[in-house]
Amino acid sequence: MKLRLFHIVFSTVLITVFVGCKKTPEPNFHFEYFGYEKGRYVVYDVMEITHDKKVNKHDTLVFQLKTKWGESYLDNQNREGREYLRFVRSLPTEPWVLQDKWFGLIDGIRAELVEENQRMVKLVFSPTLNKLWDLNAYNMNGETDSYYSEIHQDTTINNVLIDSTLTVIYDEGHNSKIDSVYSFEKYAKNIGLIHKHYKDNHFEFIIGSPGEVDPEVKIGKELYYFYVSSGIE
Repeated sequence: MKLRLFHIVFSTVLITVFVGCKKTPEPNFHFEYFGYEKGRYVVYDVMEITHDKKVNKHDTLVFQLKTKWGESYLDNQNREGREYLRFVRSLPTEPWVLQDKWFGLIDGIRAELVEENQRMVKLVFSPTLNKLWDLNAYNMNGETDSYYSEIHQDTTINNVLIDSTLTVIYDEGHNSKIDSVYSFEKYAKNIGLIHKHYKDNHFEFIIGSPGEVDPEVKIGKELYYFYVSSGIE
């Protein structure tokens, strides 16, 4: 009886030691949503609409954009980041032309992108539906609350299933008689940005048919990115 009790106690100690020695799984921050890898590129069809009634301008520009993560660099805070190269062309049959060079990095749990010298906090890891952050925390633009509206969702683009995507609302926006403002982006694992929707229009009212006043865009901008393809080169 004593020998059996010893075996039970000894086995219990071994199990406790074994369980106690098991490593805690590393947390998965899902950094791959940023597509942050040298040589990774994404091609988009882009539509850019500019409104300016003052000069009677309502222009629509359609072109292709290619973004590519380039060489590494150190920023003014001695943080390592990457070049974010942006190429454009009017038609798919034309060669790419380098338009500009932005910069990006992942600092801790933040994915940052410097757009036209404005540092933006594009993503915060790991993505959860209760995260809230300021897109413009590191620039002089106004505070813009940002959050995830969808996480780890499948998306079909051009009849191709893309699994694990995020939707980020950067400006929840509002629609009224004088303004229409809204901005969101969608990211896919191991690709990066796959869709962008930006609208900031402001209206004035004109006399329409008798008894009616119709809104007309006075000034504004709309920008849309549509995913075409991606890869590494």
